[in-house]
Amino acid sequence: MRVILIVAVLLLVVVSGVALVPAAEPIRPYLPEATVALAALVLILVFLQPRQTALPPEPAAERVRLVPAQPEAGRADAEIVHFLAMLQEKGRLIDFVMDDINAYGDAQVGAAARVVHAGCKGVLQEHFRISPVRTEPEGSTVQVPAGYSADEYRLVGRISGSAPFSGVLVHRGWKTNIVKLPQLLRGAGDRLPAIAPAEVDVR
Repeated sequence: MRVILIVAVLLLVVVSGVALVPAAEPIRPYLPEATVALAALVLILVFLQPRQTALPPEPAAERVRLVPAQPEAGRADAEIVHFLAMLQEKGRLIDFVMDDINAYGDAQVGAAARVVHAGCKGVLQEHFRISPVRTEPEGSTVQVPAGYSADEYRLVGRISGSAPFSGVLVHRGWKTNIVKLPQLLRGAGDRLPAIAPAEVDVR
């Protein structure tokens, strides 16, 4: 349809131009009728031309924002190292465990153990709420109920059938329901933070 309209317009222009040329004297009497016919054809084609509805503008593509992945594994490693650092700072645990205690007498080891015990107990009480799994005295007979948590009991001896079980409490066990460790992010690269810095007496 668009091609026909263009051709009709061009013919209309040509006919109008021919009317102005002196050499077209023999056909001049027929030019008005041809011009009117072509103009009418152009108008008919214009009205018959299907109207195109304006397409709605396409929404601008939203820029994709990349969210950096949380380094969960790295953060957990850093928190463990920080916890060791607190045990070292308050109780000298790393010094006590990594040192060769065979060179010291029992009295010296015992005195050091008191410092380690007091300091590490303070860290645990500050950041955890620790309570025994069983409150009965060790050596007493206890019942392990049906549906017990596998992480809270370690059954030893002759085990047959299903719970409940009856046995002697060898160790009360420990559990916690609150952890208040500070959340840390691992440092740049793959390097973990130091547990304790090296101390240098500059002179």
